[in-house]
Order: sequence, then C-alpha cells, then structure tokens
Amino acid sequence: MKILLVEDDRTIASGLEYSLQQDHFSTVLCYDTVTAKQVIAEQLDQFTLCLFDISLPDGNGYELCKMVKERSDIPVIFLTAIDDEVNVVMGLDMGGDDYITKPFRIRELLSRIKSVLRRYHKQTQTKSIIEIENIRINTLEGKVYKNGNEISVTALEYRLLLIFANHIGQVLSRNQLLERIWDVAGDFVNDNTLTVYIKRLREKLEDNPQDPTIIKTVRGLGYKVGDSNASK
Repeated sequence: MKILLVEDDRTIASGLEYSLQQDHFSTVLCYDTVTAKQVIAEQLDQFTLCLFDISLPDGNGYELCKMVKERSDIPVIFLTAIDDEVNVVMGLDMGGDDYITKPFRIRELLSRIKSVLRRYHKQTQTKSIIEIENIRINTLEGKVYKNGNEISVTALEYRLLLIFANHIGQVLSRNQLLERIWDVAGDFVNDNTLTVYIKRLREKLEDNPQDPTIIKTVRGLGYKVGDSNASK
C-alpha cells in the first residue's frame, strides 16, 4: 500500500517515512503544496491513503484534501501541530477522515491509518453494488443496468452518476457537481455541458425523462437522487 506524505518539517518527515516503510507501506514524500499538487495530478490513482500536514510553507493541507477528494475516494489524515477545534472541524468538513496532533507516537499514527483503511475497505465492499429504484450500478465492473439490462454510458456520464450514487438523498448544487466532474474526461466541463449530461443521463435512466423520478431537480438548489435509505 502506497501513502502520499506531505510534511514540511524534514526531520519529522524523514522519521515518518522510515517508520511507514518499516511497517511495509511504500511512500512518496513532498515538502510543499506545489510538489504535492503535481503528484496528486499525475499519480493519485497509485495511492491508498494521504497524510497531510495542515500548515505548509506555500499553502495548507486543506486545499490538498479538497483536490484529492474531487478526484478520488481515498482517505486523508491530517497532521496538525495545533490542537485547535476550529482547524480540526474545518479539515473534517472538507472531507478529511481523521487527524492526529503533533507530537504523536508513531504507533498511534499507524493504528489510526489501519483503522481508517479498514473502514474504507468495508465501505468499498458494501458499495460494490448500488441500487436506485430500477437502476443498478456495479462499481467493480463499471457497468450500469436498468431493469436488469446493461445500458451504455460514457465515462463522464458514469462519473456523474457515481457522484449522485455516493450522495443518496443529498441535494447537490450545480457548482458541487461541476467541481467533482471538472476535467475528468480531459475536457473543461462548463455549466451548459453539465445540463447536457444531466439530460442524457435522464434519457437513459428515466422511464419518463420529462418527469424524472431518479435524478430530481430541487428548484433553486440543484439535484437530488433517491432518499437516504435507497442504496444497498
């Protein structure tokens, strides 16, 4: 398993890297956000987990977490020197999975890492099949079925559907959707393009696309798929 470690204190970083490698993790170490962003952009699919120091010389761990979560559903643990409730809450609100306050014992950090990974493994197992009314998504195969029959969707349509499927019962604004699908297919996705993809998905998923029951419009707010108890 490979960990992206971003820590500007070279002494702490070196100690962490050594300890993680001793525990059979492979690591990529960055000392600033510029380098980390490049690694995230080019290699994110290779990582199992990210460890981000919150305070960095040219930015912070929050922006790195946001970048990761927009591209992949892998866990992020924050390292912070300040046991500050506001900082912790902000990090968790931005999608962080856990945090640990410096100074910490390496065994405690390893325990947190393994706990988060176990939790993610369980989520992955339970979410391999997602069902919304008569639509079934097999995330292991990357396939979508309607009434048991496979339907053809493009990569970006599939990504958009997965965003909805992972936020069952939640209202997602157009901006939230645009942030998550931007550049997934290597192209800029603007507001008009999003409208087109919503329309195409409805034509493929809905029995009556003019009166959608799966991808519902919440006027003035955005879109919602299903209710909170609709996924399996």
